[in-house]
Amino acid sequence: MIEDKTPQRTSIAQLGEFGLIDHLTKQFGITQESTLKSIGDDAAVLDFKDKKVVVSTDLLIEGVHFDLAYMPLKHLGYKAVVVNVSDICAMNAKATQITVSVAVSNRFPLEALEELFAGINLAAKEYNVDVIGGDTTSSQKGLIISITAIGEADENELVYRNGAKETDLLVVTGDLGAAYMGLQVLEREKQVFQVNPNSQPDLDAYTYLVERQLKPEARKDVRTLLYALEIKPTSMIDISDGLSSEIMHLCKQSKVGCNLYEDKLPLDPQFMNVCEEFNIDATTVAINGGEDYELLFTIAMEDFDKIKGNPNFTIIGHMTQESEGIHLVTRANTKIGLKARGWDAISE
Repeated sequence: MIEDKTPQRTSIAQLGEFGLIDHLTKQFGITQESTLKSIGDDAAVLDFKDKKVVVSTDLLIEGVHFDLAYMPLKHLGYKAVVVNVSDICAMNAKATQITVSVAVSNRFPLEALEELFAGINLAAKEYNVDVIGGDTTSSQKGLIISITAIGEADENELVYRNGAKETDLLVVTGDLGAAYMGLQVLEREKQVFQVNPNSQPDLDAYTYLVERQLKPEARKDVRTLLYALEIKPTSMIDISDGLSSEIMHLCKQSKVGCNLYEDKLPLDPQFMNVCEEFNIDATTVAINGGEDYELLFTIAMEDFDKIKGNPNFTIIGHMTQESEGIHLVTRANTKIGLKARGWDAISE
């Protein structure tokens, strides 16, 4: 595909704020019964009747959370929705609506925002959420995206971080660490490009890892899977900041300890190969790398038979008394104190 060297650039200032909002949001339809009024008034109106409402919000800032050198705007819009929907999934709830706020500098033409909102619209359709409002404003430096997700659940369905018990099993969905290694591959290719702008990256050997970084998916299926198995987790969290950090959150909130087993960590073969290529320890990446957006949860010991052998889930440890602490049990059967070395949005 030949790149268009003279792409059309329409100044956002030509439309004005309300013209821009109308232009970018005309593609959004309404699919949820709980959406009574969406974009176009001073506030959206929702009706959840006897359901409980859950709300989560995330802020994505250029240069901190994403790099447009290798993050296409359409992918960024999609990912911005996913990271919020994932938080709703981590409550064992169903996402129903989102609001989208964008701050943008004058270096972005209208066509760039159209790409961003095309990704948002694609994710909204994939996760069956209504886009019901938001805000647009100018930015002095780069692109800032803030999305708020709203969801619903019956009170008896909701799962919090503070319900884990001492003998509960620790379970994770999917595999771990791939998103972090995808980021390492993209960063390496960016550095190569900066040295030689004529070089074209060959990412064929890294497709899964790159996709996990640029186009992650929230585990909306887990709620249905667990319901079919007649399992209600005792605690749950999504893996955005790294497995070790998330385990420590569950332990702190639930006042328990944990033994995590190195030989039980679910690792993708491509991930293992690229860790070897980069000379990075796979276990270190698996427990500290962030942005997997898998779900980490605990279940009662008596639910073991319901979940064992299920390809969607891996039992990676068990909870203990708080006094025993939080440990990684290595393949050599030695215990190492687990430390939170995942993503820290303030110190990074």
